[in-house]
Amino acid sequence: MPGDLFPETLTHPGLTILPGFAAEAAPALMAAVQAVAAHAPFRRMKTPGGKEMSAAMTNCGAAGWVSDAKGYRYQASDPYTGLPWPKMPEIFRDLAQRAADAGGFAGFAPDVALINRYEPGAKMSLHQDVDERDFSAPIVSVSLGLPAMFLWGGAKRTDKAARMALASGDVLVWGGAARRFFHGIAPVKAGAHPLTGSARVNLTFRRAL
Repeated sequence: MPGDLFPETLTHPGLTILPGFAAEAAPALMAAVQAVAAHAPFRRMKTPGGKEMSAAMTNCGAAGWVSDAKGYRYQASDPYTGLPWPKMPEIFRDLAQRAADAGGFAGFAPDVALINRYEPGAKMSLHQDVDERDFSAPIVSVSLGLPAMFLWGGAKRTDKAARMALASGDVLVWGGAARRFFHGIAPVKAGAHPLTGSARVNLTFRRAL
């Protein structure tokens, strides 16, 4: 098993794993998350079919990703408050750009940040990120708090997904041929973390508009 933990960097060009890349900045990142959530609270959105998602989420930046009976989309205002989403904290933008550079995607300019909060048992089913207008930009994903098992699939939903253990401060960057690969999060196990308590927080940076 140890030799199979991270084979994806070899078998799937376009995915880079940066262990501990955000560890030093983690407390400041969480403070920024809390500042965003004070203006745009975490909520569990519903799928177009009416099912409530298990992970709570909020957004910041030029737009936010939303899901409801009208479908999946980005919009400039928070449907819960009617106000524009909070501006993206500079520490978010700086980290995302540095991680993208390290992953081989220089010049990344994220305009949105999705923030997911996973309580024990929460998960994210295999899915593609396809609501963005520009697929040439990468995805940068930052893990904070409780550990998680990241599921990395392929171009088809039926492709077998590899399992990758992620710890607080780990960052994933993917793009190019892997930009629209299926991915997800297995149910988060109960635990406690000094940074996030009983939850895992994930920041996902994208170029959406």
